[in-house]
Amino acid sequence: MKTEITTVETAKEFGLLPEEFEMIKKIIGRVPNFTELAMYSVMWSEHCSYKNSLKWLKTLPREGKCLLAEAGKENAGLVDIGNGLACAFKIESHNHPSAVEPYQGAATGVGGINRDIFTMGARPIAQLNSLRFGDLSLDRTKWHLRGVVKGIGDYGNSFGIPVIAGEVYFDECYNTNPLVNAMSAGIVRTDEIISAIAEGEGNPVYIVGSSTGKDGIHGASFASRDITEQSAEDLPSVQVGDPFTEKTILEATQEAVKTGALVGMQDMGAAGITCSTSEMSAKGNHGMIINLDLVPLRQTNMKPFEILLSESQERMLLVVKKGREKKIENIFSKWDINCVKVGEVTAGNRLQFFLNHKKIVDLPADSLVLGGGAPVYERESKEPSYYRKTKKFSISSVPEPRNLKEIALFLLCHPDIASKKWVYGQYDTMVQTINASTNAPADAGVVHVKGTGTLLFFTVDCNARYVHSDPETGAAIAVAEAARNIVCSGGKPLAITNCLNFGNPYNPEVYWQFTGAVKGMGKACRRFNTPVTGGNVSFYNQTTAGGSEIPVFPTPVIGMLGIRHFEPAPFTGNGSHGNPAQHMTLDFKNQGDRIYLIGRKRNDISGSTYLYAWHKVKLSPPPYFDIEEEWDIQRVVSGLIETGLIRSAHDCSEGGLFVCLAESAMVRKYGFDIRTDPSVRKDAFLFGEAQSRIVVSVNPADEKKFQRYLERMDAPYSFLGEVAAGKISVDGEMFGTIDEMAERYNNSIEELAG
Repeated sequence: MKTEITTVETAKEFGLLPEEFEMIKKIIGRVPNFTELAMYSVMWSEHCSYKNSLKWLKTLPREGKCLLAEAGKENAGLVDIGNGLACAFKIESHNHPSAVEPYQGAATGVGGINRDIFTMGARPIAQLNSLRFGDLSLDRTKWHLRGVVKGIGDYGNSFGIPVIAGEVYFDECYNTNPLVNAMSAGIVRTDEIISAIAEGEGNPVYIVGSSTGKDGIHGASFASRDITEQSAEDLPSVQVGDPFTEKTILEATQEAVKTGALVGMQDMGAAGITCSTSEMSAKGNHGMIINLDLVPLRQTNMKPFEILLSESQERMLLVVKKGREKKIENIFSKWDINCVKVGEVTAGNRLQFFLNHKKIVDLPADSLVLGGGAPVYERESKEPSYYRKTKKFSISSVPEPRNLKEIALFLLCHPDIASKKWVYGQYDTMVQTINASTNAPADAGVVHVKGTGTLLFFTVDCNARYVHSDPETGAAIAVAEAARNIVCSGGKPLAITNCLNFGNPYNPEVYWQFTGAVKGMGKACRRFNTPVTGGNVSFYNQTTAGGSEIPVFPTPVIGMLGIRHFEPAPFTGNGSHGNPAQHMTLDFKNQGDRIYLIGRKRNDISGSTYLYAWHKVKLSPPPYFDIEEEWDIQRVVSGLIETGLIRSAHDCSEGGLFVCLAESAMVRKYGFDIRTDPSVRKDAFLFGEAQSRIVVSVNPADEKKFQRYLERMDAPYSFLGEVAAGKISVDGEMFGTIDEMAERYNNSIEELAG
């Protein structure tokens, strides 16, 4: 085997530490050649190996009776939803590519996360996304926003999967480094689940899908370093997607799964052929012999490391049962998709690649992968100086304002709160007939699994300002709000996936944020019985410019799955099976309905958008939060929905009570007439963001039953007022019409985006 000379300096150029170079030499018993060192550099990068986060990720709750796969063991999480079906779901980041090329960065993020779902045999049914951008007055932010939204829309719409929920936030900390987190969910029969495994000596190995080019080379390494002023020069590290090819691969793989001829299947995502071959081999305790001369290429004279590290999109690795090759080849031929045998599974653990009849790589497969030979570190941690400053905030330092109407309008137009219609209007939210997205206004996206009495609920949540203020509490709030959104929509929280976006882990203050967030997330997941099925860690979301390092807010995004079973309505004879289960929506239904707050009123404006954006107070603690109080409130509201005693439910979050009421009113163009509580400051009453509060509306005929239920449950509640006829009144003062508010709320983002 030819060995190009590599040294510790070569390793450093690849982003490996000197001690890691020594580890590699010890593992393989010699100096790695250039191609082998390139493979280790991507597989041991943070993006692939989680070397700076794995220790803490293992502290998260990862077991539950509904889980069908251990966290991190498959391409996506897998949860039993009954009726012989499972839901595969996962969220991942595509931050760095989107920072330098927003359109393709976001588009290929959508493509990659959907492939993670259908490589398991699942058909994708729903997409979500969590997006963070910088100051919307900046041209660069507008460029990021337009490119990312168009990339998500163009790829997702062409692929044909509805976007059913999401979130968009803006802050100057994301000016250079936006966050683009994509989530996908799919349905698979439990007897048709495909694992990402290679086993069975002599079984053939196939590459299917697009040809391999030079796009995306070292993309995993690119995602494992800071964004700098020179990052635009790394455009070769950004992949290029083709949603129409992906759609045909989806249909072909769905057909292939049903033949029973597949042993295993994996997407070629980060690190391409290197990742899929090593991970599948390691999982199956086998090896592979791969002939790179057979790999379909779209560029000539590609070097071995370029073929092995290319992240060209829409490619999969399949292991097929020996003797069943023709069946699989015929399926992919029918769909006009490359399906090329490139090697076979071997006994032992050696991963061997050949080119021009020469062995160019010979490595133990398990030495490359997460949990195998890759190193695991715990970095230095240090409490940031700003943290103590947040504790010094007192509500008494903020004078009570008189211009509440002006503040209310300001908040409704704030980019974090205003309608994201301009964004989701570019996404197809209703495509597909296999499963029906309800598209009704609710706190979570809801999908009716066709042919079953099952509703699935999906949400993505994280207020990064809360996490920045206090990582442990802020991350716990993110889990709690995700659960609250599921409950307010009528579902039961089941499990989560997460996308943990942080700065450079070698920065002790960033690592302190990370470890605190993991602790808070774990605590909340245990309380809400929502185990972690898997996810993604994205470090190095940090801008290096002019000698300064500027990390983004710590942003641990929570993607949550919820469920509800119901008795399907009988067939009506007109092509419909009747109305599926009545999930709960957030909109006020009738004038005169009574409006109540479930939860306690708090004299609290800490961490609120009102304090941060109106008063420009950047450092304060997160809003009030008590996890036991949250658990009790969710249990109470779930019972109210089950007993049919409320007509709407909407959680108080960004913007506080006033925004919550306005969002419930605007859907059907109702207004509301409410009274504040003299024991609480009016600004805190209307705009504070204390947690564990849910606004519900009640039919006057059910009001007594409603009150008796709450008293029996010993639940805190208060009467706010009534649903009115199109006007907004607070303590008798007119705040305007709902039409005026809706006009500003619905159009602010489009106007700001230019």
